[in-house]
Amino acid sequence: MTDLLLILAQAKAELMMYTVFGIGGLIAFFILLYFIPVGLWFQALISGVKVSLVQLIFMRWRKVPPKLIVNAMITATKAGLTIDRDGLEAHFLAGGHVQSVINALISAEKANLGLDFNTATAIDLAGRHVFEAVQMSVNPRVINTPPVAAVSKDGIQLIAKARVTVRTNIQQLVGGAGEETILARVGEGIVSSIGSSASHKDVLENPDSISRVVLEKGLDSGTAFEILSIDIADIDIGKNIGAALAQDQAEADKKIAQARAEERRAMAVAEEQEMIALAQKMRAKVIEAEAQVPQAMAQAFRDGNMGIMDYYNMKNVESDTKMRDSISKPPKGKV
Repeated sequence: MTDLLLILAQAKAELMMYTVFGIGGLIAFFILLYFIPVGLWFQALISGVKVSLVQLIFMRWRKVPPKLIVNAMITATKAGLTIDRDGLEAHFLAGGHVQSVINALISAEKANLGLDFNTATAIDLAGRHVFEAVQMSVNPRVINTPPVAAVSKDGIQLIAKARVTVRTNIQQLVGGAGEETILARVGEGIVSSIGSSASHKDVLENPDSISRVVLEKGLDSGTAFEILSIDIADIDIGKNIGAALAQDQAEADKKIAQARAEERRAMAVAEEQEMIALAQKMRAKVIEAEAQVPQAMAQAFRDGNMGIMDYYNMKNVESDTKMRDSISKPPKGKV
């Protein structure tokens, strides 16, 4: 009985040891498959992509996902493109989007756009979505401008909206201006075209004249887009800016005239006050002189230069003068 228990214990110990070895071996096998992606290597092999197991292992060590690079190379190879593996790895390490670049190259190849790998990676690293750019080059996009207000020569304000059809200029995506520049230039062209029109009626009758003038300016120069057409979608009549400006000018002229009139009135009042002050001063001198007359007459009596008859004659003259003055004045209450 004791021997049987001992045998069972030994068998159990061996079973546990084999189990541990099996689990350890299985873990080691999966770790080996992680660092040596045999399945990915076989997938690349049957897809016609030349990549060795050693290169796949080195990708792991360089922190490059082998599956991403291999799948991108398989996609490119099946599309008839020849892509360098080192270039894909370098683009990934630089922070680029490998699959987006591959998709863009395939679309460009099918559309005969002449996009090469270096240009595609440069566009991607510049922050632009290279695949969307290629799609936009194949299928042009319509950009709606915000309402643009301008005033014609007759003073009438017009508010125009335009639809700008653009497609991507692949060669100028790197360093080229974006949609904001296109919208700003188109808005400036619309303002210039309406402003040069003699009458707002001419613009309303021929809105396509705006499109022709704007297109002739070459607004897509230096941008990442090529303008195909500019269509005026809507034109509304705004305010009568000319009349409003004339009214404001008339109001300003009125205020200036009132200010000048007030200035002249103030000067006239000042002159009047000055004349009144001068008259009062002269009146004071006259009163002063009249106050000295009795003294002079008394002195003349004392000196014998004036007699009593002379005094009476002077009084008669004064009385006669007062009578004439009273006769010459009209009665009170009558003009």
